[in-house]
Amino acid sequence: MFGMGFTEILIIAVIAILFLGPDKLPGAMVDIAKFFRSTKNAISSVKDTLEEEIHVADIKKEALAYKEELTKASSEITNVTNMNMNSITDTLLADDDVDVVVDKRDKEEDVVTFKKKKKKETPKEEEKIDV
Repeated sequence: MFGMGFTEILIIAVIAILFLGPDKLPGAMVDIAKFFRSTKNAISSVKDTLEEEIHVADIKKEALAYKEELTKASSEITNVTNMNMNSITDTLLADDDVDVVVDKRDKEEDVVTFKKKKKKETPKEEEKIDV
């Protein structure tokens, strides 16, 4: 009890008998027991009230469920974005008029731009004829 052994409890009882006397000791013990019981009940009721108000376990489960949904959604968006970029790149690479330029500004971020190729200009018929 309270991390005390039998000898410590015995010493406290002897000191209580000396200070309170044999007449007042039983009443004091009852009052101490009532105090501990009421303290225990108060702590228990506060704990129950807080658990009812907060619903910690339910909130934690909901938060984990939302986190899982967000993780799935972000991975799906990443997959769709990658698939769309790949299909756009493949389509544009098939076209001879487009150059794909990958600009590596940072190691973390690759910027892809699509620029039109400059067409080789052939001299017009009028310029070909030199008189």
